Amino acid sequence: MPTISGRRAFLQLLVDEGLTHLFGNPGTTELPIMEVVPDFPQLKFVLGLHESVVLGMADGFARASGRLAAANVHVAPGLGNAMGALYNAKFSNSPLIVTAGQQEQGHGLLEPLLYDPLVPLAQPLVKWAIEVTRVEDLPRIIHRAAKVALTPPTGPVFISLPGDVLDAQAELDLGRPVRVDARVRPSDDTLDRLATTLLAARRPAILAGQELATRDAFGEAAELAELLGAAVFGSPIPYSTQFPTEHPAFLGSLTRNQKQVRATLAPYDLLVCLGADLLRMSVYSPVEPLPAGLPVVHVSERGWELGKNYRTDLAIQADVKETLRALLPLVRARRTKEAAAQASGRLVELKARNWSAQRGKAAVDAMMDAETTPIDPRYLMLRISEHLPKDAVVVEEALTSSTSLPGFLRLADRQSFYGLASGGLGFALPGAVGVSLALPGRPVTAVVGDGSAMYGIQALWTAAHLKLPVTYVIANNRSYRILKERLVSMRSTDKFVGMDIRDPAIDFAGLAQSMGVPARRVTDPNNVVPALREAAARGGPGLVEVMVADGFGA
Repeated sequence: MPTISGRRAFLQLLVDEGLTHLFGNPGTTELPIMEVVPDFPQLKFVLGLHESVVLGMADGFARASGRLAAANVHVAPGLGNAMGALYNAKFSNSPLIVTAGQQEQGHGLLEPLLYDPLVPLAQPLVKWAIEVTRVEDLPRIIHRAAKVALTPPTGPVFISLPGDVLDAQAELDLGRPVRVDARVRPSDDTLDRLATTLLAARRPAILAGQELATRDAFGEAAELAELLGAAVFGSPIPYSTQFPTEHPAFLGSLTRNQKQVRATLAPYDLLVCLGADLLRMSVYSPVEPLPAGLPVVHVSERGWELGKNYRTDLAIQADVKETLRALLPLVRARRTKEAAAQASGRLVELKARNWSAQRGKAAVDAMMDAETTPIDPRYLMLRISEHLPKDAVVVEEALTSSTSLPGFLRLADRQSFYGLASGGLGFALPGAVGVSLALPGRPVTAVVGDGSAMYGIQALWTAAHLKLPVTYVIANNRSYRILKERLVSMRSTDKFVGMDIRDPAIDFAGLAQSMGVPARRVTDPNNVVPALREAAARGGPGLVEVMVADGFGA
């Protein structure tokens, strides 16, 4: 076996695991790694100017590619800076190997500058966390980490890398990667029960979730909807493409208002949850979103989600694509002519209120405010949806300004949309960088609110540095509008403190230009489309700051 240093073994093991990008913000404890990075040209180092941006870029790359990504941060403060983005990656189930350089073993006992134990800090947000104590253990740890991160339910792992381990030399067998085939399907008995349950329903509804996209199961889910004549709803938190929007059975995404969701689902006699969180909500309500007595079937590879909050009559932990592939022949074979006719009739009934019908009405309403200034957010979202470049990918984190966007955005490609999974701000700006790197050749449009943008603004520098085809659209309402709306609706007061971003005003176009991104501010609604076209035509990064209404007349 060859003698090799820990630092060189670390990078070689990442390459052996198929990693192509290492996102990082280096510090002194990472210098051993940076010393040998030039010797591994097959592993592209992507510099982020803040650790939250580093994790956000890696998160976007993993989500868009479906592959393992690596992010390296700097000791305790760096890991602390990255925790919000790591929280996002946990909820998006992104397969990440997150590492941090650590002080040399023994030296940490002296509590030197920047030291703190790293494993306890990372542990709550990752699938597995460990500190390497011997260079001889490095191959086993890296291979185990990759295996754990990529085994469904996928997610981030963390490794602490002490400096003495990185500098140590040893004869190492680097081993080889292990992948767990988790594409399991239900038992025959369960499939039989599932088919019987589905065909007995007279008004079935499907709740479509992110696993349909990650497992490339849109075709199978669409066929099931057609066989059953089922209405299809997207999850209340649509952080990926969940279902082809223009499918005749798709009625759009459910809201995060428990009372509204309960009323929407009340007419149905079966809810089939496919690869989705079962009615994950946001703020508290005494009303449960699941109607009393509505039977629930839930298929997900994430066992923790099954029966977690609400009654579930048939809970199946399995790969959603493999389940549907095994189920569809049973449904086809058992469906009677009468059931087929009823299913066709239900699909006809859905046509008048499906997503396409809703979009047409919403577009007319949005155009009524085509001349309004400050610009109406609905008008902006309509124009964005109509003028996306071909094969574009949308990354969204504009909160109140983008509430209308899902109703306008035509989605058929499982990799065409990425949103905020956890509710924690800061994903979109760096996430768009990672998405662009994962899907080279595809233009990316990131729609971001002004408040959200300030949680990851440093990502603009990386987009400029790498000359990525990302168009950032900042919807600037000069406030935390979502907080104002909730203060009024939930607390019955409009005395806003700490919710305006006006004194001084933030110049996002100027910020972008200072980081090398060409930018333009738009105040006239007639200039929205020209600005979007101009930014998309650059072939590199661009930013359009759009001054939108704040909703409170200010």
